Amino acid sequence: MTATVELRQVGKSFGSGHVKVDALADVSMVVEPGELVAVMGPSGSGKTTLLSLAGGLDEPTSGALLVEGVELATLGRGRLARLRRQRIGYVFQQFNLIEGLTAAENVSLPLELDGTGRHSARKQALQALELVGMSELADRFPDELSGGEQQRVAIARAVVGERVLLLADEPTGALDSVTGESVLRLLRAHCDRGGSGLLVTHDARFAAWADRIVFLRDGQIIDQTSVGEGPESLLSPTGTG
Repeated sequence: MTATVELRQVGKSFGSGHVKVDALADVSMVVEPGELVAVMGPSGSGKTTLLSLAGGLDEPTSGALLVEGVELATLGRGRLARLRRQRIGYVFQQFNLIEGLTAAENVSLPLELDGTGRHSARKQALQALELVGMSELADRFPDELSGGEQQRVAIARAVVGERVLLLADEPTGALDSVTGESVLRLLRAHCDRGGSGLLVTHDARFAAWADRIVFLRDGQIIDQTSVGEGPESLLSPTGTG
């Protein structure tokens, strides 16, 4: 089975000379289909850089990065943009919904931009909203939705179509703990259906929903652990954390 994401000795530097900063250094990891991987570490450890590289939003300085077996460096700009639109979904702490569009229109917009007809795009958008329990609010605007509801719409937008990889950067940071847990259940469900996910979080309670937790420090993987007995195992005295 082809890995959804594979990093092979990936490095990423910013600047040069005496102001050069190594955001990532010699990072190798694999995310398999059906797997949710949480990424933890202190501020500045390279977590967001890792997500940007995995999503094709930035290019590594060294090493190779593959999505579904395709090395991103071999793709031209057009093919890379198509890969991002069709196969990768992004979920951020700021919901980034367009205020003048309804929930359904926000979700269908990526499909329409990719050439899908409006009727088909809305049908797929409603299916994605149903997955996150938001189909009854499909025609409401973002300012008519709570923070948790807006984040559900953002997740529906991230999974609509044939997205296989979800990249979530602190998606629960602006939410209360109950709503945050519901968001993690949605990410978990996406992976249980065969998708894959990379979750950046600082909260061990949310990281425990993952199959595996990778710890970064100074741009390097310093440790990783599998989560054993459900979402509480990381916090239990006998857990792996």
